[in-house]
Amino acid sequence: MARRRIQRELDDLQRNPLALYSAGPVEEDLFNWQGTIIGPPGSPYSGGVFFIRIQFPPDYPFKPLTVNFQTKVYHPNISSNVGTICCCHAILKEQWNPSVTISEVLRSICSLLTDPIPYCTLEREIAHIYENQRSRYEDTARTWTQEYAMGN
Repeated sequence: MARRRIQRELDDLQRNPLALYSAGPVEEDLFNWQGTIIGPPGSPYSGGVFFIRIQFPPDYPFKPLTVNFQTKVYHPNISSNVGTICCCHAILKEQWNPSVTISEVLRSICSLLTDPIPYCTLEREIAHIYENQRSRYEDTARTWTQEYAMGN
């Protein structure tokens, strides 16, 4: 069942490509994907190209997929070291259900780049800066985007 569902979602992504993100299998492995998220306009990540790794469990869609950033990103909800997305990101945890699609997950991650969740963080210091020194947070996020996500 997992293989059929993943193939159907891949077909949908290929038929209906979206501007800010894309994803597909690494070589022929349907359970291991590489994705790309374009930094949302108006955010400090604008213009950046962020690579993510997507892993589907064998019992997908009954269990959520795993997404990690491979591109270093300055964000309170994303681990700077390993790219893990905060567990409170609801669509990947408690709000997961078998009807959630990879497109919805990617859209949700784009939204997280625009609107961090300061009360649930992996990077406490970044969250503190986000809440108390917003311009410093945005400047640093822009700098990291230029350094790590723009091929400079």
